[in-house]
Amino acid sequence: MEPIYTLSRRRFLKAMAITTGAAATGGLLSGCAPANFFHGVASGDPLSDRVIIWTRLTPDYDDNLLVHWEVAKDKHFRRRVAYGSTFTDNTVDYTVKIDVEGLRPDRRYFYRFIYNGAYSPRGTTRTLPVGTTSALSMAVMSCSNYPAGFFNVYREVAHRADSIDFVIHLGDYLYEYDKDGYASEDAEALGRVSVPTHELLTLADYRQRYAQYRSDQDLQAVHRKLPFITVWDDHEIANDTWREGAENHSEDEGDFFIRKTQALQAYYEWIPIRESAPNDKERIFRRFDFGDLCSLHMLDTRVIGRDQQLAYGNYFQADGSFDSERFSAELTDPERSLLGNEQLQWLSAGLTHSTATWQVLGQQVLMAAIALPAPLIFQQISLGDYQGLLVKAQTTPSELTPAELAILNAPAVPLNLDAWDGYPAAREAILQTAKALDKNIISLAGDTHNAWASNLKTLDGQPAGVEFATPSVSSPGLESALAAIDPTSLATALVQFSDQLQYANTEHRGFMVLTLTHTQVDSEWVFIDTIKSPQYTLLDEQAKQLSVFVGEHKLTGESLR
Repeated sequence: MEPIYTLSRRRFLKAMAITTGAAATGGLLSGCAPANFFHGVASGDPLSDRVIIWTRLTPDYDDNLLVHWEVAKDKHFRRRVAYGSTFTDNTVDYTVKIDVEGLRPDRRYFYRFIYNGAYSPRGTTRTLPVGTTSALSMAVMSCSNYPAGFFNVYREVAHRADSIDFVIHLGDYLYEYDKDGYASEDAEALGRVSVPTHELLTLADYRQRYAQYRSDQDLQAVHRKLPFITVWDDHEIANDTWREGAENHSEDEGDFFIRKTQALQAYYEWIPIRESAPNDKERIFRRFDFGDLCSLHMLDTRVIGRDQQLAYGNYFQADGSFDSERFSAELTDPERSLLGNEQLQWLSAGLTHSTATWQVLGQQVLMAAIALPAPLIFQQISLGDYQGLLVKAQTTPSELTPAELAILNAPAVPLNLDAWDGYPAAREAILQTAKALDKNIISLAGDTHNAWASNLKTLDGQPAGVEFATPSVSSPGLESALAAIDPTSLATALVQFSDQLQYANTEHRGFMVLTLTHTQVDSEWVFIDTIKSPQYTLLDEQAKQLSVFVGEHKLTGESLR
């Protein structure tokens, strides 16, 4: 007979007492999983014959814990296809990850765990297709900041689970700041104060923050209903991480390598992902093949190969002038790396050998070149005043002063040096490879917290692919950083000034739904009106869909609804 759910009141209370961050869940206990499965279940890294299933136990004693698991074709588990048992303990923070093998391609499966007579919530997952594949639908998300607001975006994706095959999460699954850090101004009022209250530095810190995030019922719901394909960005470690450091890491915070190692250990414990290489947690880049339709190349543009970011402030001289010659030389250095040689060679080989219709790059930061006039980047003039000068130049150019002419004649410079714009040689290597191989390239990006769509071009202006970038789950975007500028005006100006950029929404939280067929890829951006309340509405008047067609590296088929 299968075990039944038996858990005494004493053990339930004890489990709740020792659950990491349970006191800070903001009233989310209603409807949550059984006590020993307080953080729900998840699945990820699907292949055609296997998938990772995950859970975490909230133990009532510190010892090796025996956990049973089972996978079935039906939700009642009458037709089991795989089952087994494993142990977990505090060396992996009581997480359980099973790489379930021997599954059939393109199938939906149900899974659950059993501990001490209690069932976990039932999860749903699926495997990748092989051979002829006519269509595919994926939700694309990034940047979920717990104290910033409620995870309504996760809830909306969970509501749409029947029409979505997989979830791609492009990083910033959590944030490392202290309780008063970035986007935390409403956290106390919302009941979402970060735990631990200090900045994350140790393995215990990162584990506790993951536990808090995974206590959220909306995040649990989308994990329970759909398999995730994930990659980290910077905040899983520290803001603006690069290969040997981070902006948000100082000498008095200890050895960065130790911090990074512990942060990545917690990531692999709490995320349903298999290690790409034994004993090498930094090597996260990997490939997923969806039959003959799509090859998804998940890239790491953050940790394994990134050189340190450039900063405009380092190029201003004592007299206030900008050393453009030194900046240009360092920016365009052909050795400047974002992926590292090993990953670049791996990607080139993958693009060469894949025969799928679409080659999709799942990665963190914007690949498209997005530039603004230098006086705007350096805040020497406001957007409104600059646009006024443009009007003046068209209507009464003889009245322009020398200072105004200098502003109008100033060159355009990259908007974001933390993106591929800060590594143009590395970007050019990939685009030239894709163009030489005649591949249909689609770049997916997160990181910026806003929505973007661009045509990708080589340095000589040749079309090389397209990019779709997702807004954030909850982190604020440019509408917060540039609060004095109307978001619609800002988006219009960005498109106006940037040749590659075709669409921007710098105002709303949301996600993308990517739908692929052999002739067309549609990207639909879905926006919500608020994250400051659990009640939200969809902004239908803001939703946008853009399409790209086989052999046409240009965004077309634009529609608004």
